[in-house]
Amino acid sequence: MPKGNVDFVKSILENVSFDAKLFAKELQKAVKSLLPYEIEELSNWFYSYTIEKPELREYAVYLTE
Repeated sequence: MPKGNVDFVKSILENVSFDAKLFAKELQKAVKSLLPYEIEELSNWFYSYTIEKPELREYAVYLTE
């Protein structure tokens, strides 16, 4: 995926972060479609983004599958 698609995934995740289950579903879909280095970038973003959203932190497990 081009860099723009990683940014697109981030924007989708930001938009659905109000619903933890939907966030988890979209995160799983994203991880399936990204390359390893893109998943690393997404992972870094995830940990920054969820500092103030502890209810989403449990879904970090999807980043290591």
